[in-house]
Amino acid sequence: MVRVFPVVGGNFAQYVWRNFHGGDIISGKMVERIQVVGGVGHKTADGVGIACRVSRPSTSGVFYGSNPLEDSFSALLLDVVFVILIIHLLHLFLRPLHQPKIVSQILGGFIIGPSVLGHNNNFRLHLFPEDVSFLLTNIGLIGFMYFLFISGVKTDLSLIKKAGKKEYSIASFSVVVPLLLNISFALLIRKSMNEDLAKFSSIGAITSSLAITAFPVVHPILHELNLLSSEVGRMSMSISIISDAVGINAVIAFEAAIQGETDAINSLWYLISLIVLLGFIVFGVRRAMHWIVKRTPEGQAVEQGFVVAILLGVLIMGFLTDLFGIAILNGPLWLGMAIPDGPPLGSTLVERSETIISELLMPVSFAFVGLYTDVFEMAKAGWPTLAPLFFLALAGHFFKLGATLVASLYFQLPVRDSLAVSFIMCLRGQVEIVLLLHWMDKKIIKIPEFTMLVLMTATVTAIVTPLVSILYDPTKPYMVNKRRTIQHLPPGTKMKIVVCIEDQGDVAALVSLLDMSNPTVVSPFSIYALHLIELVGRAAPVFIDHKKSKAPSKYTASDSIHNALKLYEEARSELVKLHTYTAVAPKRTMNQDICELGLIKRANLIILPFSRNGEHSGVRLQNMNISVLEHAPCSVGILVDKCNLHSPMVGQSFWNSAQHFVVLFLGGADAREALAYADRVIGNQDVYVSVIRFLSQNSKGDNEFEKKLDDGMVTWFWVKNETNERVIYREVVVRNGAETIAAIQTMNDDSYDLVVVGRKQGINPVLLEGLSNWSNQNELGIIGDFVASEDFTAASSILVMQQQVLRDQGQFSSGVCGKIRFDIR
Repeated sequence: MVRVFPVVGGNFAQYVWRNFHGGDIISGKMVERIQVVGGVGHKTADGVGIACRVSRPSTSGVFYGSNPLEDSFSALLLDVVFVILIIHLLHLFLRPLHQPKIVSQILGGFIIGPSVLGHNNNFRLHLFPEDVSFLLTNIGLIGFMYFLFISGVKTDLSLIKKAGKKEYSIASFSVVVPLLLNISFALLIRKSMNEDLAKFSSIGAITSSLAITAFPVVHPILHELNLLSSEVGRMSMSISIISDAVGINAVIAFEAAIQGETDAINSLWYLISLIVLLGFIVFGVRRAMHWIVKRTPEGQAVEQGFVVAILLGVLIMGFLTDLFGIAILNGPLWLGMAIPDGPPLGSTLVERSETIISELLMPVSFAFVGLYTDVFEMAKAGWPTLAPLFFLALAGHFFKLGATLVASLYFQLPVRDSLAVSFIMCLRGQVEIVLLLHWMDKKIIKIPEFTMLVLMTATVTAIVTPLVSILYDPTKPYMVNKRRTIQHLPPGTKMKIVVCIEDQGDVAALVSLLDMSNPTVVSPFSIYALHLIELVGRAAPVFIDHKKSKAPSKYTASDSIHNALKLYEEARSELVKLHTYTAVAPKRTMNQDICELGLIKRANLIILPFSRNGEHSGVRLQNMNISVLEHAPCSVGILVDKCNLHSPMVGQSFWNSAQHFVVLFLGGADAREALAYADRVIGNQDVYVSVIRFLSQNSKGDNEFEKKLDDGMVTWFWVKNETNERVIYREVVVRNGAETIAAIQTMNDDSYDLVVVGRKQGINPVLLEGLSNWSNQNELGIIGDFVASEDFTAASSILVMQQQVLRDQGQFSSGVCGKIRFDIR
């Protein structure tokens, strides 16, 4: 309930005390308390009206006739839930259109504001009365503070040092040129602007913000587009962080000019305060953070007390920046940038706070923004008032796009990549909205202009993001037209293998598999060992070539993994050449690092780890494997380790007894690749190989072309090895999938140490009839999934092979497989 009390003069608090006994209204047996709502009121005949909301400290419940929405806290809880649901529903509908979450958040706030639902008086008075709006405003500001803090924690300032001439030039050109052009354009239309906007300091503030691309905005959108590990994504992040460093000087200069409009000495105090605060952060806070990192034992998380202290420090920095007259949200951002990214400190802070910030506080922040957007105020202001700022903002976006495009083309980036980078540099989001709020606080713009610019921010990002997805496909370069498989590797040629390692537990099985794969003097191995570390606590992915640079101390796990592999290299020095790498990236984009390494090194095989963990981490690894299978530039093997391949000691005799392999040959390109691998393994005198070929009864369902290729491969293999006592070949005829599984179950007796099976390309569907619902792990294929499952209790490890899919062949085609050459080795 809202009541308006006329106050002609005097102190309002005294007025309330005199008339309502200290703020309480006695109404029967119910005691009501007056809450003063700041900044909103209506004029009455007696004078200025102060808007107050009568709020009961507690309600008895709906069954006693009370309305819970009359209590501010109950209304606030409902509002938070309502906003979060709207944003998630919008994102659910907009995600198929390649819209980033920021668009859904802006639209969600817009919907609850006075432009849509809030225009209804009943909705506004019951769900968003003035006191609740006041609470949302303050919580929303805190949300923005913590968002910028976490963005600062993730920011990798080393990108500035690592960037080359190309990134520096594009970043500088894409900031300076749009800034100068936009200032010139603003001066041309200055006469049509209102008094506040026409000030040179206001023009400078707006044009400088339009020239900058904020790193905290670019990173989450690139993350949603799976472009963080791509060439364009890495370049865009470097350019954005450099442009921030260049453009922030212009922002500070114009901010100082605004401070000095009333008195020139204010500008000096502003700059002195800024220098003092930055000095405190750099020489005080940053050293304290490094001390915390050194104090934390290796491999352990930072103590809870330090985490709490740092999170409280966000609020303290906000208070200090406000105290010194600096924009309140600068302090949390600078504090975050002072914290070392990655483990242990940066990753701990992100892991423990990011979900609450992004999923709970940020929706409230955009509710706060939405409450300030009002299209009806825009309509009242009229087009003549809004037109100058509209055209200034529109020109700023075009100047930014054009300048980035020209600079990118000058450095000979492909046209599509240049356009993608240019569009990414035009992205707008949270930082721009924070700046709009700051401008409104400084009286540069008002509600109509604020509403227009917020809608422009959402519109530009909504248009640009899908265009980036259309223009740039990070996986396109990986699939090639040249054969890079085991089957097509000429005799006496070095075999190149990319080995992916998730943790130290993968090393022993991989070393054993590599040694059994029979590296020889005539056909040695070049092994490219890639340690995969999930990106946490930093924004920019890292790819480390250990021959060129040493891994940071925070990634010491890589050292122990690579040291174990080096022992194997030393033991097989003439047969194996090892190259070690570390990729720190999100699991969803890690496939790009793997495929790019395979492409550059012209690998014949990529070996991936397999996780039995059904939790979130296991699902992410499965998705990574599927992405590699879809886009790999060579053949792929997935090793399912059942802990039976571990060698007793690296560097000595690897096997105390013979090792038994079985190849389940169900036909198709993947099965042929598995058989080609088995042919190589046979050269190892300690390995016995059994090949079981599955055929359909009466050749039902056979593809004639695939059958001919299978027959040719099997004939070549058997002619070469029929006198070899370590090779067994037999055929099994089945009528459906059930008989296929029954035949495989006869081997469920620990007779074999490794089961090698093709994934799925070209398999006769009759052999799998009725099994389609059995498979839970799409990455392994139906048969691979069964052999790896608990239903197959044998201790055999499994190697699932997929032969390279050529670019012109299409994904997982089971048709023409190209020209096949059978080499007698």
